[in-house]
Amino acid sequence: MALLVDLVSWALLLSGGAFGIIGALGMLRFPDFYTRLHASGITDTLCAVLIIFGLMLQSGLSLLTIKLVLILLFLLFTTPTATHALARAAVVDQVEPVLADQGQPGDDHDAHSGEPSSKS
Repeated sequence: MALLVDLVSWALLLSGGAFGIIGALGMLRFPDFYTRLHASGITDTLCAVLIIFGLMLQSGLSLLTIKLVLILLFLLFTTPTATHALARAAVVDQVEPVLADQGQPGDDHDAHSGEPSSKS
């Protein structure tokens, strides 16, 4: 039974770490503030949940498990709230999202035809 608990907890810990790395790559690759905010908010929550559940399985039933549950509850309330506050502040500051027909910032392509622009 202990081996099964160890395997499940390590699977949770490794998958939480993998989601953290995927979220970091999303932060680097996504084109604008809003998509980066989405990647960070989702992966931060999912990464934290998986890692904390893995740690709870490793710690067994103890005071440490109760502390981990409290940390998890705190993260589940604060992460989406902080993400929403950042998105709202970006809307108030009139940060525009990059739309699909606009292309990437710094591209030399015409937004509608996909051809290189004639601007020099």
